Amino acid sequence: PRAGTATLDWPALRAAVSQCRACALCESRTQTVFGVGHEGARLMIVGEAPGENEDLQGEPFVGQSGKLLDNMLRAIGLARDAAKPEQAVFICNTVKCRPPRNRNPEPAETAKCAPYLERQIELLQPRLLLAMGRFAAQALLGSDDAIGKLRGRVHQRTIGAVSVPVIVTYHPAYLLRTLADKARAWDDLCLAASVLELPA
Repeated sequence: PRAGTATLDWPALRAAVSQCRACALCESRTQTVFGVGHEGARLMIVGEAPGENEDLQGEPFVGQSGKLLDNMLRAIGLARDAAKPEQAVFICNTVKCRPPRNRNPEPAETAKCAPYLERQIELLQPRLLLAMGRFAAQALLGSDDAIGKLRGRVHQRTIGAVSVPVIVTYHPAYLLRTLADKARAWDDLCLAASVLELPA
């Protein structure tokens, strides 16, 4: 429940996620995938759900999609392991456990995990949220619109006392299969960079 996460700090929230049994996803996970990055980062990247590699390593966006994401971030001067907050990102997913056989997360599973994501946003207070993929966009914006309709502009989301801009883009795993949309994803990153006022 939302009330159960409202006062948690980073260590307590991480512990709560690791012990969560709110939905059936806990039955098949190897471990939870809390998120990685700087707790003072200005950019928070929200993906969809952990896959097999993420479940094994306990870190979001690993494997080929993770390499692509890291390259995309480097291109605008950011990195998941940066020490300075202005160059750092925090990366997490809408759900913290891998759905079986890498299926899409179900609405009830996303809803059970929502308080964790919302508390991460409240604690981080990012300057910008970057939603990667349809399920991340739906979780953050409450919209069923396709990525193509949501991307290309800045949305706004209020969570508790935090109001934060949201940009929607394609998931790196999708871009690995659909090279034609890489140029659109680059446009989205440039829009993100402009909101963050990153140096050109």
